[in-house]
This record gives sequence, C-alpha cells and structure tokens, in this order.
Amino acid sequence: MLRISEVQEQLRKTNIDGWLLYDFQGLNPIAKKLLGLTGHLLTRRWYYWVPKQGPPAILCHRIEQHSFSALTGRPYIFKSWAEMHEGLQVILQGHETVAMEYSPQCSIPYVSRIDAGTVETIKDLGKKVVSSANLVQYFEARWSDEQFQMHQEASRLLMQILFDGFREVSHAIKRGRNITEFTVQQDLLDKYRQHSLISFSPPIVGVNENSGNPHYEPKKEASRSIKSGDLLLIDLWAKLQKANAVYADYTWVGYAGEMIPENYLRIWELVKGARDAALNFVRKNYLEGVRIQGWQVDSVARDIISREGYGEYFVHPTGHSIGEEDHGNGANMDSLETKDERLLIPHTCFSVEPGIYLNDFGIRSEVNVYLNDSEVIVTGEPIQKEIVKILQLS
Repeated sequence: MLRISEVQEQLRKTNIDGWLLYDFQGLNPIAKKLLGLTGHLLTRRWYYWVPKQGPPAILCHRIEQHSFSALTGRPYIFKSWAEMHEGLQVILQGHETVAMEYSPQCSIPYVSRIDAGTVETIKDLGKKVVSSANLVQYFEARWSDEQFQMHQEASRLLMQILFDGFREVSHAIKRGRNITEFTVQQDLLDKYRQHSLISFSPPIVGVNENSGNPHYEPKKEASRSIKSGDLLLIDLWAKLQKANAVYADYTWVGYAGEMIPENYLRIWELVKGARDAALNFVRKNYLEGVRIQGWQVDSVARDIISREGYGEYFVHPTGHSIGEEDHGNGANMDSLETKDERLLIPHTCFSVEPGIYLNDFGIRSEVNVYLNDSEVIVTGEPIQKEIVKILQLS
C-alpha cells in the first residue's frame, strides 16, 4: 500500500500538485494494486486523491464506501453522476496539475489506463492532466530485497529447467526417438509445476524457421519435430508461486549438430555483440551516475544491428520492464515501438534481448538486469556466450 508521505515527497520533487488514482471495473489495475484494493467488489467509479501537501481524499459511491475504510483520507460519497462531479471539484480545488495513469498519445501503453472521457472530465475542471508514468515506476516497479531474492531463485530454477530441456532433446535425437517443439514445451511446463513455478503463458520452443517468429506458439496438432542439424530457440519465463513474487525471463539458442553453420554463427555473434554493448552502456553510465533513459539502451543495441544491415529484422524493443508481471510497469528499453524516456532507477529490473529474425531462422539472446543502489547485476547464470551444442550435452 502507498505510503502517503513518500508519494507527497515525489510529487514535490516533480512539481506536480497531486496524483489522482481512478478506476472503473478494473480498467486501471495499477491503481487497485497500489492501494491494496485488489479482490474488493468494486463496480462503480472511484477516485483517490493524494495532494503534494495535506491529507488525501477518497471519492466513491455510497454502496462501496466500506471497501475504502482501510485507506487514509477524508471520504466524499456520491450517489449520482452530478454528485460525483461536485466531489471532484471539491477535492481538486486549488490544484492545477493532476497526475493520472495517462500517457500523451499513448506513448507508454503500459501506463495509459485512463479512458479519454475521464481525462476530459478532469480537464473540463480546468486542470492540467500529466502522466503518472514516473510515479508508477517509482511506487510499483521497484523491488524489495525479498523480491530480488525470489527472482534469483526463479532464475536458478529456470536455468536448470532450460538445460534439462536441451538434454532431453539431445537424448531423444541420439536414441532416434521423435521429439517435437510441443513435447519439449509441455515438458518444460511440467518442470515448472514440479518446482512450484507459475507463468501467465507457456514457453516458446521454436525450430529453424519457427525460431524466426518472436512469439511462436507450438501446438500439439501443428508442431515440428526436432532433428539433427536443427537450430532450436527456447524462451522461458516464470516466477515462484509465492505472494509478491517477480518474474525471471531468459532466451537461449542451441544447435543439434556437430558443426554449427556459418550463417547461424554470424547472426549469433551480431546479436550477442548488440546484447553486450547494451549491457556495457548501462553498466558504465549507471556506475558513473549518468542518468539513462530506456530508449537510449535500445538505440545502442539497434545501431549495432542496423550498421550490419539487419535493422529491418530486429522487430521488437531491446527489452521490457520485469515485475510481478513479466512485462512490468517500469522503463522499457524501447526506441522502436515507443520512445521510452523514463529513467532507469534503482531496484528495478528489465530484460535485454536483441534479436534478428530471418525467413529460415531467428536468433535472440535474453538476459535480465537488476539495478541496486550501486551495482548493475546481470541475472541468470550462466550468461550465454556461444550457441549451445545440444548433442554434446549428456
């Protein structure tokens, strides 16, 4: 739950008059989570106002006022839409800039949760609506020490499961047993359950041309067999089945043969070089106290791939925020789909995962990066240095 004094400190630092949290039937899960309202029966519109000075205010429907009894703030109750508008005028009186889960032109869709009509309502009261994106990152995307430890444990388990998956492919090929993308995926999911890991969706297991589809989903009825001489990409993400657990998310590639083809090696070295350049950029600047924006990290990796003529085949951002959801609400490493200008701040985590996707194969390498107060920690040991030679695994 939000600590009001901390919110007010951040509001004063950013020269914003207040933060207006709003939801209607789950449209803004950020607001519900920050206020600890997840699980409450809320079917009407509600608002929670935190000014930069003074006590908060709660504006909610009469029949739902008991759901807000645990929150700090003066209650304002409405029954009709007219009373709701009057309540907004009262709680916002004397304030000009209002932060909401809004992003100009939806430039950061993870934060853009408020409908246009509600934004219009606040603007019609003479207020300037500004984005709460930086506030959301500060109060929702930062991890506790316990969450970092849960991430480390999930990372350890995922690495174990990943190599178990590669070994299973190796054993099947050596013994002449048919194994498919789907059966590998289902085996990985079984291991999730054995280790008490959960995920919002199954891992990606793609062979040859299917590895060139960043969001490939193997199906039982349409799944390629994995044979000697195949390139295999595995992308797996999960978290511990515990309260407040956060995700870990990694992508590796392997080759089921003796001599890795030159075209695979060339693209791998380019992707790995882009990954490492982005990591070095973050490490150098963060440790020197230089402010880093998410889009800058993406540009570093993207420029390397583009200079070699593969820019059009790098079709997604370099990385995404990681939290209790695999794609979290912090800064993304993105100058492609958006220009994420949010700063990288301590106690947040994000992926670095450049990729090149051609018609006959794709290569992606994904690591996770956690920033504490004085370190840049790349999680998920070992970090992939070369394409895995699957048939050499015992």
